[in-house]
Amino acid sequence: MTVTSNNTAAELRHGSENSSLKNPTADRQSRSWIAALAKFRNISARRSSFEIAITVLPFIALWGITATLVLHGYWFGLILTVPAAGFLVRLFILQHDCGHGNLYARRSMNDWIGRVIGVLTFTPYDYWRRTHAIHHASAGNLDRRGVGDVDTLTVREYRALSRWGRLRYWLYRHPVVMFGLGPAWLFVAQYRLPYGLMRAGMQPWVSTIATNLGIAAPFALMIWLVGASTFFLVQVPITLMAASAGVWLFYIQHQFEETHWSEESDWDFQHAALEGSSHYDLPPLLRWFSGNIGIHHVHHLSPKIPFYRLSEVLKEHPELRNVSRLTLRQSLGCVKLVLWDENARRLVSFRDERLARLAAPA
Repeated sequence: MTVTSNNTAAELRHGSENSSLKNPTADRQSRSWIAALAKFRNISARRSSFEIAITVLPFIALWGITATLVLHGYWFGLILTVPAAGFLVRLFILQHDCGHGNLYARRSMNDWIGRVIGVLTFTPYDYWRRTHAIHHASAGNLDRRGVGDVDTLTVREYRALSRWGRLRYWLYRHPVVMFGLGPAWLFVAQYRLPYGLMRAGMQPWVSTIATNLGIAAPFALMIWLVGASTFFLVQVPITLMAASAGVWLFYIQHQFEETHWSEESDWDFQHAALEGSSHYDLPPLLRWFSGNIGIHHVHHLSPKIPFYRLSEVLKEHPELRNVSRLTLRQSLGCVKLVLWDENARRLVSFRDERLARLAAPA
């Protein structure tokens, strides 16, 4: 599967005198995209407040309407958990932008809004912000894997595993685990402790404990108001659908065939951002609910751009549209890509690895 058009791929490899892209990932003397995108980092407090309002208020309204319908025996009301989950995904994008300091000029304003939203998304803000910063600083770096990313082995590493080790990795990368059981475990259980930062001082602990207490209080109130059965009938599907959608988005942003991985000595920030992050070109409605996070190559180039300005970048720089572009249909084929082939410089499937191993000379 190819995620860039043939013309764009050729420009990336060889350059083009007629293109302003001019091989941005390989030629470090060419145009600096980080500098070119700096003007899009301007924050509008009014716009940010508006985006928060049109996300939080519909989410609360949908939750309340669904609970009321279910409480009175109108089970068809559970269909409203689907759009409610969409708004919860969008809430996570708002929290994500708070972590980058993108919604308001004051750092403290971003942090406190992020912490409050974290109660709704089940995500301890300060803990998540630290792991996500590590992800941005190391995405595509083979020597710095393991924090804030999807565990990805190279073909060589996979072949060195025991049979049990291969089975564990196969189970981890299985779609049922990756997009079903895994997201449920991550948001419901794993985020209740600062996993991965257990020895990083008090802040991750304070963040997770405060978030847990913040979750418990409204839970208790809503159970008292509508009853435990109604509460869980509404909350559980919203949480699970949003968690799976969120993990899917994060997965597709970096797990595609022609993504980029390199060792520390060859790793370059701009190169990794453009080639290692996808442009997930979603339909307009899904793009809105996902807060333009599909324009992920631009986000990694300049994480300080507010989510509502990412589409402006593509309008002013259309040459970036086809870089690492994935359509919704193409993205479905990425599920099978599980191993980084260091020789072919692409992600491959277990089947690809097995066939290559069988074809190799003894």
